[in-house]
Amino acid sequence: MFEYSILVIAAALLLAAAAYAHLRLPLFTDGTTKLMAAHAILLAVGVGSGLVGAQMSEEGFASLLAFLVGFGVVHLPAAAILFLKRQRGEGPS
Repeated sequence: MFEYSILVIAAALLLAAAAYAHLRLPLFTDGTTKLMAAHAILLAVGVGSGLVGAQMSEEGFASLLAFLVGFGVVHLPAAAILFLKRQRGEGPS
């Protein structure tokens, strides 16, 4: 049961990073086409990574958690870059 606790925490933190990335992306992306492309790429790669994680894990709840972690991990670099840009004062605050 302890390993599920860690996965739940990891999934929650990584999903927060994914939400942060998608919410901050419009502030640093010019043009609707570029913005939609960035969202689509992040979502497609996130779903792909999540599916790989789900296939490699056990059935049931662990598989769902593995999907969420895989989805969130893809968004972590984007969230970190957008956070650092904000800290440097780039873009709107």
